Amino acid sequence: MRILVGTHLRSLREAKKVTREQAAYAIRGSHSKISRMEGGRCSFKMRDVEDLLTLYGVVGRAERAPLLLLAEQANQPGWWQDYRDLVPDWFEEFLGLEHDAELIRTHEIQYVPGLLQTEEYARAVIARGHCGESRERIEQRVELRMRRQEFLGASGRRLWAIVDEGALRRMAGGRDVMRAQLGHLIEMAGLKHVALQVLPFSVEVAVGGIGPVTLLRFPQAELDDIVYLEQLAGAQYLTKDTEVRPYRRLLDELSVHAPPPKDTPRILREIMDEL
Repeated sequence: MRILVGTHLRSLREAKKVTREQAAYAIRGSHSKISRMEGGRCSFKMRDVEDLLTLYGVVGRAERAPLLLLAEQANQPGWWQDYRDLVPDWFEEFLGLEHDAELIRTHEIQYVPGLLQTEEYARAVIARGHCGESRERIEQRVELRMRRQEFLGASGRRLWAIVDEGALRRMAGGRDVMRAQLGHLIEMAGLKHVALQVLPFSVEVAVGGIGPVTLLRFPQAELDDIVYLEQLAGAQYLTKDTEVRPYRRLLDELSVHAPPPKDTPRILREIMDEL
């Protein structure tokens, strides 16, 4: 929602041919502050939004009210605030984007996507990645992941996941946990809002050097797709079309090379039989 407000503010500024420096002067701020506001990378002071609207010629109450209301809503804390001490800043932004996205496209190579994990599988994966943490904090992280899943399918949200076969054969939590996880994937593959494909070892497609990729698409036409690339101790967010386009092309290519979603239950059962 912050990105949406920022996009509106940028459009208004550009339509009036106001520079970022001029806008910054009007709100007693800096060029970088305007950039952060327009990029949705900070909360909004309502006084700043009001002053910018005046500068951009939006003076009528009826014209100003929708954007001011949107800015107030954007300032409201997200559902994940209860887990703030667990969530690094670079991942907090993703939680907001994931929550507001209409379509989530993802390619996973090491693990089952978080939105499709069972509680037991998630616990095993999280414990592996957070060695030394207390059991209480591990359980809080599991709870956070389960909370993310509650929003999947709500308000028309859709998930299109392409999972590498290696992720489905990599043991996490033991044989029983893996069998339960594969069974859960079979169930999820049958849902209307989930498209699940498995990329087999036999498929020859160039994905070398590519880690997990998530592309987020939003219902608002004025918002462009965003690519999220998670790294070991941080994340990269790609917003420019020239940056996003290669990853959109990659996901399209993988979806063509992988067997269609209707074949996924059969593939999963075959893997289960081999466990």
